[in-house]
Order: sequence, then C-alpha cells, then structure tokens
Amino acid sequence: MRIKLANHVFALSPLWVILTLTAFTVLINLSWWQLSRADEKTKQLNYLAKQQEQGAMPVERLGTILNAELDGVLVQGEAKWLSPYIYLLDNQILNGKVGYDVIVPVQVSGLDLPLLVNLGWVAGNHDRSILPDIIIEHEFKLEGLLRTKLGKLMLLGQNIEDSGSWPMRLQQLDFIELSSQIGSSLFSGLLYQQNNRLYVAHYKPVVLLPEKHLGYALQWFLLAVAVVGVALAASHHGKMKYE
Repeated sequence: MRIKLANHVFALSPLWVILTLTAFTVLINLSWWQLSRADEKTKQLNYLAKQQEQGAMPVERLGTILNAELDGVLVQGEAKWLSPYIYLLDNQILNGKVGYDVIVPVQVSGLDLPLLVNLGWVAGNHDRSILPDIIIEHEFKLEGLLRTKLGKLMLLGQNIEDSGSWPMRLQQLDFIELSSQIGSSLFSGLLYQQNNRLYVAHYKPVVLLPEKHLGYALQWFLLAVAVVGVALAASHHGKMKYE
C-alpha cells in the first residue's frame, strides 16, 4: 500500500500499519493514564491540605465522626498501649535500608475500639530470623496523621508470622485478622505517629507527586510520536517525481 503525504511517497504493509497503530494506541493510553493519576494526586493533596488546615483534632472526637470524614486529619491526645501486641510491618525501605514499621494497638479515651498506631520505622537485621528489639512506652502522646482510606494489596501466603512471642512480623494490615488475634474489634483506621523518639517517622501520604506523573505522561506521549516517526521513516520511498 502506497500513500502520498506532503510530496513524499510512503510504502506501508498492512502488518506494519497494524503494529504501528497498536503501539501508538498503547503508548497514548499510558500517557492518558498518567495524566489521570496526576489529577488524582493533585486532588488528594488538596484534600489533605484542607483537612490539616483545621489543626489537630482531640483524639476523643474520633468516636463522634464518620470514618470517611476522618481520613487525613491530624490527631493528638493520650494513648495507652495494649500490651503485649506489637506488629512489624515487613519490607519497609528507608534511605535504601530494609526494615519494619512498628504498629501497636492503643486505647484512647472517648473511643470504644482500640486504635492502630504506626510508630515509625526501625532497621531490620540481615538475618531475617532475628527481629529487632522493640521498646514501647505504655503511655504516650499521640501526634499524627490518621488515614481511614487504606489500600490493600492481594496477598499470597501467610500474613502474620505467629511465632508465639512478640513482636510478630506482618505482611499487610488486615483489620479482621488483627481483631481476631487481639480479641477485640478495631477502629477502622491507622494513625501515623509524627513524633517519636524511638522510631523514624517516614510516612508520605502521596509517594509520587503530580509532577512525576506529568513527566511520565510526556515521556509516553513522545514515545508514541517517535513510533509514528520511525514507521514513516522506515516506509519512506522518496519524493514524488513530476514530469
């Protein structure tokens, strides 16, 4: 199949056209998806900023507000650790080092259900059979960001490594499973402690900023354009001749 474009002749085989259009469509869709992700992240950041403009909420108020309305609020108050429960969330990387996030259930006044608190990061041992020594204060001040909209990945295999002693290694948060082990229903949310002298606070509500997604969108778009350019260059048969 020959086509004429701007005084140039291009010879295109049906297979070449199909492959080019397929690749172009895939790359354009990837670019559009990244633009959508950028928009989602922008809205999420704006929402969290608006929530935090209101200042820290006393922890006693958590039981009086719907969970969906609590996502992203700052919370402060006093907490009591429900001993002996300590969970180490596995595969948490900070500055290139592998470690764990220390998660404990606490009881707070004004809230009937125990609240899970992520105290922060602790380095792991090269020997995975050796868990880090964990120190938990029985009473401490809560100062952190509450998330009630938590994503959940598909998990294959065992979630909690029940060694019969504490702490226990955990692959992901499963409120139903943890509730069963603790013996009490849990408040559906996780508070990320921002100030803790024992562990490193590293939680970021948005890992990839909108600017990153926009950069990826531009890359996919340029690749789509490049695919068309390469296809045209490969099928170019020179300029039209006029007699």
